[in-house]
Amino acid sequence: MPTYIAFLRAINIGQRKFAKDVIVAACEAAGCTDVETYINTGNVRITTPLRSRAKVEAALEDAFSAKAGFEVPTIVLTPTELTAIAAYVEQLGKGHDGRHYVSLLKDSPSGAAVKKLEGAGKEGERAVVEGRAVHLLLGKDYHSAKLSNAVVEKHLGVATNRNVNVIRALAEKWCG
Repeated sequence: MPTYIAFLRAINIGQRKFAKDVIVAACEAAGCTDVETYINTGNVRITTPLRSRAKVEAALEDAFSAKAGFEVPTIVLTPTELTAIAAYVEQLGKGHDGRHYVSLLKDSPSGAAVKKLEGAGKEGERAVVEGRAVHLLLGKDYHSAKLSNAVVEKHLGVATNRNVNVIRALAEKWCG
């Protein structure tokens, strides 16, 4: 059975509480096995008989909505995709001394949308789109950054954001 890594968007913020044990129960209710979570920001590894990313996302979103009581947009990657994103993190990180975040996209973006996003940052910031990952290379003062996951979503659709340490850790833990 295939393994996938699911990234849940906007949980454990404000009223959107979704505990790890409830996430695991929801995944199991969706027919998943070998469920494992990593930190409480919505990172889940699953094994499922489903073979389509869209079917996995839909099954998880239905189960999460039923257990959490609110919609939980979910972005699913294969271990191969996550490994490639982590490798690209290392490539882009060379020579960059600021903050680096990765927004994971639900859908592949159009070329026109990518061009709009690439012009959205302020000087010293840039967004690099590689497949369904947007690498946000920000300055050291990331709190005043113009680029954010909200800007990514405005141009490219549903996304969830992780810092590069989480991307690296998950690739090593679940794909290595």
